[in-house]
Amino acid sequence: VQLQASGGGLVPAGGSLRLSCAASGRTFSEFVMGWFRQAPGKEREFVATISWSGGGTYYADSVKGRFTISRDNAKNTMYLQMNSLKPEDTAVYYCAATILVGGVWDPPTARHEYDYWGQGTQVTVSS
Repeated sequence: VQLQASGGGLVPAGGSLRLSCAASGRTFSEFVMGWFRQAPGKEREFVATISWSGGGTYYADSVKGRFTISRDNAKNTMYLQMNSLKPEDTAVYYCAATILVGGVWDPPTARHEYDYWGQGTQVTVSS
């Protein structure tokens, strides 16, 4: 599957952005999807994940209550609505996909659990 992230930009603290991740090449609903981010000089970190149908979601503590992950399987697209943005949210945001062998919803939060990655979109939050 090919993933294309978009929607990043420059926003003031307290503002909002919505990221999109468009998938192509395989049946989108086969994949558990996730968002990660990487700030300059830091490791890539987990942000959020969503199950095949969207019924299950899981968030990093740092974004819980501010970010919402969703997906539209008819449009082969995943979203990340980011509200109340903080300067520490500044990073390149990546979308990722995994088959999640076994078919049991156990939210994947580690990089190695994902098989496919998009190219990233820059989010910059000014103070």
